[in-house]
Amino acid sequence: MTTPDAPAGAAAPAMAVDAGTRYLRVAWIGAGGTPELVDLPGTVPGEGLPTPAGVRGDRAAALRVAYDAYREHCGTPRRMVLVVPPEQRAVPLAGGMPQHRLLGTPHAVLALLRHAGSPLASRLLVCDLGASAAELARCTLVGGAVAVARVARYAPAADGYGAAFDAAVLAGAGLPADDPAVLRELALARAENARRTEIALDRLAARPDRASRFADTVVHEVAGREITAGVVHRALCLLTEGLDRVLDGLPTHRGDGPDPDRTPVIAVGGPARSAALLQHLTARLGQPVRLPDGTDPALAAVFGAALVAGGHADPADRYPHAVAVRVHRTVAGRPRDGELLISPPGTLEPGGATVFAETGGERVRVKAVPADGTGGREVRIVVRAAGTDAAAPVGVVTVPAAGDGARFHVGVRVAADGAAGLVLQPLGPSRPGADPAREHLPVELPLREFPLGVLPVDPRSPEESDHHPPDTQGART
Repeated sequence: MTTPDAPAGAAAPAMAVDAGTRYLRVAWIGAGGTPELVDLPGTVPGEGLPTPAGVRGDRAAALRVAYDAYREHCGTPRRMVLVVPPEQRAVPLAGGMPQHRLLGTPHAVLALLRHAGSPLASRLLVCDLGASAAELARCTLVGGAVAVARVARYAPAADGYGAAFDAAVLAGAGLPADDPAVLRELALARAENARRTEIALDRLAARPDRASRFADTVVHEVAGREITAGVVHRALCLLTEGLDRVLDGLPTHRGDGPDPDRTPVIAVGGPARSAALLQHLTARLGQPVRLPDGTDPALAAVFGAALVAGGHADPADRYPHAVAVRVHRTVAGRPRDGELLISPPGTLEPGGATVFAETGGERVRVKAVPADGTGGREVRIVVRAAGTDAAAPVGVVTVPAAGDGARFHVGVRVAADGAAGLVLQPLGPSRPGADPAREHLPVELPLREFPLGVLPVDPRSPEESDHHPPDTQGART
């Protein structure tokens, strides 16, 4: 933990924010060159600023609270990285905030591990266990970039995930679950007595014949009330059952115990501090990947984001595979099928600019010849794994018929929420009086975009390369 002063030599330090349901975690790179929480007034040690009740569920407002607290006590940050799930990246943030980058939890966590030099498999699972939800994402590392796809999400609307566990523990002791002072004391007591709680829960699990005796063991106190091992053990079922619902989204492994050919899993988030919950995860997927230097799993995402903000780690959130479109060409008077490369590997960035197909530094002009009797042309989009022949279908787009000789540029973009779209930039006739030498620069008309959904994470995976491509327009395929 640091004091609310900028690290030595940093007049305007970069910062990162992970705005959770319970805590607003603000981090920077400290004087020692390692990420750490910023000790802002009101910070709960090891946790962050308590999220005000009035902004819970409103990520944009919560981020603003964190930013204002940082600016008031530390100055305006040079750069910001905000940990935001894909589905919330389209939420507009309040004006007056400096330039910021949005990063999902998997990319932030993997930035932390890559910076530490941790050995990583080419395929990983990131299990994000938070106060409001439990999520599982599948990650593929290719050529310095990471493709991410959500496998499953469990988010009880009423009480949340980790928050429901806290509420059950407090209710078992006759305490309110929405009192900020009580929640703060629970966090501190839990941290101070973590080992004691683990031992008591291990005894309960190992000796069911003496469960009634071990259940009365007091593991810590909150607001003058005793919290027993039995209360924690009963509440733990909310976490294990929710985790099972998320893990059930994975392909079934036949046999007892974890799959020897399993995909390694990284567990992060506040509930991942629980040794009992990690034991449950280990029984399903094997021992989780160790976080570097004993990093608190609740802080892994914001620490990785702080490394990115400070320029110490690459976010690696560009799409690692090539995107192409199937085309028909006429060569020497004969039709020939082929592919037109739209975006090379590592060029598409979430929320970035559209990447158009180019050759020789100039955009390729293509035309759509209507299929007989359809009035349009079906175009198939595929992705190819970098450095291999493996390909996976993305979808089918019906390009409407255009006038004779009409041309357009074809491109693809990835929105901030991770959804991709095929972009067609129609080209009108050359400007009147245009220089013949610049005839290749016709008038650009309003573009059209066709949704493609989330691009495949790993075209080499049979699950993605063998499935029938979806009709992205809800029409025929």
